[in-house]
Amino acid sequence: MIITLLLWAYYTLGFILFFAPFYLLAYLFAKESDRRFQHLNSLFYRVFFTLVRILIPACRWKIDETVRDVRASVVVSNHISYLDPILLISLYRRHTTIAKARLFAIPLYGNMLALSGYLPSNATGHLADLMLQRMASMPGHLADGGNLIIFPEGTRGRQGRIGRLNKGAFKIARLCRAPVKVLFISNTDKLFKPGRFLFDTQRPNRIRVELLETIDPDYEDGSFSIHSLMERVHTLLEKHSAALEESCE
Repeated sequence: MIITLLLWAYYTLGFILFFAPFYLLAYLFAKESDRRFQHLNSLFYRVFFTLVRILIPACRWKIDETVRDVRASVVVSNHISYLDPILLISLYRRHTTIAKARLFAIPLYGNMLALSGYLPSNATGHLADLMLQRMASMPGHLADGGNLIIFPEGTRGRQGRIGRLNKGAFKIARLCRAPVKVLFISNTDKLFKPGRFLFDTQRPNRIRVELLETIDPDYEDGSFSIHSLMERVHTLLEKHSAALEESCE
């Protein structure tokens, strides 16, 4: 309980006390505020996970260097915990991602998401213009070395199963002629279980983020199809998930 409260205290009060002034400066004076906000978001979560490592030594971490080196790509991954999005954001200074549309309606927090260049998951209503702006700037973001982080299952998986993938990530990859980096995240759900408030601070655990494959499709090829690309990604995720389950038995 104490460790959980310390981590959430950083997540809330730490943001207000230590990071909010820098966000304000970026908003007022930075020429590319979205880039500065992304850098600050990444730094904020990097400090958070540094605290997790210090306070929860029973949890070991292995993030492949190939993952850290990803640039100018559509990054897709399995999704097993609320920690997954902020973990990937912590790895990439230059990034954007998709956030639930309802979060954009939260005062200040929704403004921060918009100023960070993030995309709403639902492009209807007042968010339609924002989505159009983000899609127009996406090719430039990727060409400039930024990543787009997407969890194509759309929600957290259960019991090691890979759910049905949504087309959005793959349509954007085709639109921007971008490579697709397939990542796999393991055991974040053991550290922070779905539906629980407390971090599991005592059970030995090993969290890993791996790059399974880089897919660089020939989008100009007449035989290219989004469906085939989705099937390839789904197969990669399912096979790796099954192999991990088998190794734990």
